[in-house]
Formats: sequence, C-alpha cells, structure tokens
Amino acid sequence: MKDKLPKLNSKEAEKLLFENGFILDRQRGSHRIYKKDNKRMVIPYHSGKILHPKIIKELFEILND
Repeated sequence: MKDKLPKLNSKEAEKLLFENGFILDRQRGSHRIYKKDNKRMVIPYHSGKILHPKIIKELFEILND
C-alpha cells in the first residue's frame, strides 16, 4: 500500500521550506520560488487551496535529499 501524502496548502508548504533552510528567492505572479544551495522549489501561492499531489511529492523529495 502506498504512503499517503498529506494535504498541504501553500502556506504550510512555505513553512516547511523555511524550517529546512530555504529562502524566498523571487515571485512571479502567484508562483513563489524558494532556493537553498542548488535546490529550487516553485510553489503556486493561492491562499487556502490545497496543493496538487505532484507538487507535494516534489516538495518531500527535495526536503529528504
């Protein structure tokens, strides 16, 4: 059985990134780009909406590296 990914909104994802040393590099429209060393993560920032599972999966892959 697959492990279920948590349902996160953009604010919760941003908090996880900041807790793991990422900084907000720039923003273009509703997309915020976070960087740490040579890693980059783009989060679409729509308040209150749940992020797509592919984005959440990519987030946890980057955080677990």
